[in-house]
Amino acid sequence: MPVNRADPAADRLTPVLRPVRAGNGFEEALEQILQVVRLGLVPDGGRLPAERELAERLGISRVTLREVLKVLQDQGLIESRRGRYGGTFVRARADAGGEDELRRRIAAVDIEDVLRFREVLEVGAAGLCAAHGLPDTGADRLRAALADTRDAPLAEYRRLDTRFHLTLAELSGSPSLAVRYAAVRAGVNELLDCIPLLVRNLEHSQRQHAAVVEAVLDADADAAREIMREHCAGTAALLRGFLA
Repeated sequence: MPVNRADPAADRLTPVLRPVRAGNGFEEALEQILQVVRLGLVPDGGRLPAERELAERLGISRVTLREVLKVLQDQGLIESRRGRYGGTFVRARADAGGEDELRRRIAAVDIEDVLRFREVLEVGAAGLCAAHGLPDTGADRLRAALADTRDAPLAEYRRLDTRFHLTLAELSGSPSLAVRYAAVRAGVNELLDCIPLLVRNLEHSQRQHAAVVEAVLDADADAAREIMREHCAGTAALLRGFLA
């Protein structure tokens, strides 16, 4: 069903809502709808476009869209109403003080710089590990770090996720890269601490982790770099959506 471009609300959202890339559909859709809410393109109390229209504009399934909307509802940003005049509505921001405190915490952080530097280091580390090959001990370390993230309870996931990425950096063969990655990861973790843990995103991240490890162990440097680049882009989409 084509989108009704005559609808003024649809026109306001055109600069923000666009088809997402297949690799990070959930994360990028969440980022875009968060932008709609935080930019005030739909005012407090206003109704978002219908699910069918939103799914079409974002190029995702309605199942994925509903998962995105559930996250936003759990965060108190939207609410769903039933009935003839129902739909999905933007909630008024009651906790302005909490948002002000969040903005004070990240005001001194150049989010884009942190994310770009992180991507350069992560993609480089994955490519180096694959290109140079890992000794048996290194391969065992990488597999063990992956298994730890796979089996991690929710409360421990970010710590073990950090250890997985640090392991890749250490195995790259570049001590300078590993040192710089440890520093930039500390900044990334400060940003991640400001946003909720999302089970759908963690499951997706875990699949990407496994694919990176497979590419590294297969000595496929191009695949390792591309998968890691996509993985970093998914995290970046969430952080931009919640914090930018």
